[in-house]
Amino acid sequence: MHVIGTAGHVDHGKSTLVEALTGIDPDRLAEEKQRGLTIDLGFAWLELPSGKSISIVDVPGHERFIKNMLAGVGGIDIALIVIAADEGVMPQTTEHIAIINLLEIPHGIVAITKKDLVDSDLLELVTEEAKDAIQNTTISNAPIIPISAATGENIPELSGLIDHIVTEIPGKKAGRNPRLSIDRSFSISGFGTVVTGTLIGDELHVGQSLELIPSGIEARVRGLESHQNKSEKAQPGSRVAVNLVGVEPDQITRGLTLTNPGWLKGTYAADVNLKIVQNAHMLVRHNLPITFYSLAAESTGRIRLLEHDEINPGAQGWAQVYLDHPLPLVRGDYFIIRSTTGTLGGGQIIDASPARHRRKHQPTIDKLNKLKDGSQLEILLESLSDDHPTPLKELLTGNFLSVDSQSDLMKELEKTNSARVLHEINGDVSLFSIKAWHKLLSKTHNTTSDYHSEFTLRKGIQKEELRNKLNLSTSLFPAFLQHLAVEGVVLVEDNHIRLPEHKILLSDKDASEQESILRLIENDGFASVNDLPKNPELIMYLSDIGQLIRINQEIILSPVAYKDMVQSIRIIIEENGKISVAEVRDKFQTSRKYALALMEYLDQQKMTRRVGDERVLR
Repeated sequence: MHVIGTAGHVDHGKSTLVEALTGIDPDRLAEEKQRGLTIDLGFAWLELPSGKSISIVDVPGHERFIKNMLAGVGGIDIALIVIAADEGVMPQTTEHIAIINLLEIPHGIVAITKKDLVDSDLLELVTEEAKDAIQNTTISNAPIIPISAATGENIPELSGLIDHIVTEIPGKKAGRNPRLSIDRSFSISGFGTVVTGTLIGDELHVGQSLELIPSGIEARVRGLESHQNKSEKAQPGSRVAVNLVGVEPDQITRGLTLTNPGWLKGTYAADVNLKIVQNAHMLVRHNLPITFYSLAAESTGRIRLLEHDEINPGAQGWAQVYLDHPLPLVRGDYFIIRSTTGTLGGGQIIDASPARHRRKHQPTIDKLNKLKDGSQLEILLESLSDDHPTPLKELLTGNFLSVDSQSDLMKELEKTNSARVLHEINGDVSLFSIKAWHKLLSKTHNTTSDYHSEFTLRKGIQKEELRNKLNLSTSLFPAFLQHLAVEGVVLVEDNHIRLPEHKILLSDKDASEQESILRLIENDGFASVNDLPKNPELIMYLSDIGQLIRINQEIILSPVAYKDMVQSIRIIIEENGKISVAEVRDKFQTSRKYALALMEYLDQQKMTRRVGDERVLR
C-alpha cells in the first residue's frame, strides 16, 4: 500500500483534481465548503487500473495552513504537484516543492490543471516553469501532464501514470514496531475514539495493546479501517483509521504516535543534518528560534549549530534541535524547520536521543558524518557509548542497527574485536565500545587494588560490592566477570574477587597477635572476641583460612573444639532424636549464651533445624 499527497498553491485545483480522480470530495469541513479552499487535511483513495489501491492525502495550499500541509506530507510516497495553467508557479508551489525535496520524497508527478482555461502557448510556458521549479530536486524527473478536471481531459492518463509509478516503488520493508503519527482524531457515537494516520513500521492488529507517545497513555485497538473497509490488520504504508479503547477523545492531539509499548519515548533534542532551502528568506543563525515539524508532530524550539555560527541559503550543516515540548522522534525520520514567515530548511534525524555536543568540535562532526554516511558497522560502532555499555535492544529501537543485519554484525564485531559483546544471563545482549571496555577494566583494576590496599588481610572484594561500584546490572555483571576471569584480569574465589598478584602478608604485629589468639583458643577451646587483641581484620583472616571458627560477632572457637562439639551434638540427637540449648550448655559446661550461639550457628550451617525450643538434625 502506498500514499500519494497533493502539493501546490492555494486555489490551483488540488481538491477538485482529487475528486475527479476518485469521485471523493476530500474537503470534509463545512468551512472548507463555504470558502472553497482546503484548510485541514483531506483524504481519499483511488482504485488504479491494475487493481491496486492507493491512498490520497489532500493538503491545504494556503500559506496560513502550512502546518496542516506538513502534517500530511510526511508519510507520502508520491508527490502530486498541482500547478494551475492560468497562474503558473506561485509562492506556495515553490515552498511545497522545497519541502518535498527536503523530505527526500523520490517520486513525483506534476499535474498542470485548468488546461481548458488557457491556450497552447500559455500552457507551454507554464510547463517550462514547472520544469524549472522541480529542477535539482528529488523529483526532477517527474513527468508533467496537463489536465482538466472540469472536462475530464487526461484524468484517465493521470490515473495510469500513477499506476505505473506505484508498480515501480518497492514494497514497504516491515520494521520492529508499528508507528502511526496521528494527523486526525474524532469520536463516533457507539464506538468512541478514532484516530487516523499513515502507518509505518510494522502491522497493526485488532486487539493489540498500544501506547500513545509522548503522553504514555495506553490503549487497545478495537477496530481498523482503511478506505472504508474494516480489517483485522493494517499494513505498513496504508492510510488507517484506528478505533481505540481506553483513551478519551480529549486526550488525543495531532502529532501523538501510536505504537507498541515500552520502546519509544518523547525527546527534547535531536542531532540533525540540516539543509537550508535555496530561497530561504533569512540566514539560519546559531540559537535561532524555530518551529520543528516531523511527520504529524510539531514543537517550537531553537536550532543549535555545531559547525558554524550561521548557515547560508542552499548550504547544509550539522545541528542539534532543542524542543520546547517532547516529540516521538526516531533516527531516520525527516523534518522541516520554519520561522514565522516561511520554510527555512529540513533534513534527516541522525540521533533522536543525543548528548549535548561541544560546538565546533571536529571529533563530534566526524562521528555525525559516520552516523549519516558510514557502513552498518561504522554506524554501529559510532552509536556505542564511550562511558557505559549499550544494550542491543537500544540500538535496534534507535534505528542504529537493523534487524536484518544484526546477526552478521555481531559476528563481525566479535571477529574483528572492534567492540565487546556480552551475553547477559537474562538473554539480553550489551555492547561495549573499546574505549568504554578499557574504562571499565581500569575501574575494575583500580577498585580491586584500592580494596587490597585498604584491607590487606582479606582475600578480595566481594562480588556484590564490586558490582555496585562498577554500576553494572545483576544480569550483565556475571558475563563481565566471566570475561575477566578467562582473560586472567582477576581471580574469582568463592564470593571474592582479587587481582592475580595479590598476596596476603602478615605484618610483624599481625603475626604476633595471631600467635596469641591461636594459643588462647587452643587452651580454652573458645573465646570471646572482647578477650582477644583488637584486630578485627586479623580475626576475619584467621576465620577465612580456617584457623578459628567464628560462630557470631562475639564468640570464636578453635577448629578442634568445634569439631568435637559438633560430633557430640550429633551423637546426642541421633540417640534422643533432639537436643535442647540447656542440654548443650550442660554438656559443655558453658553458659546459655554460648550454647545458644553455637546452636544458631549450626542452624545456619544446615546441620540442625529448630523445632520449638529444641533442635533436630536436618
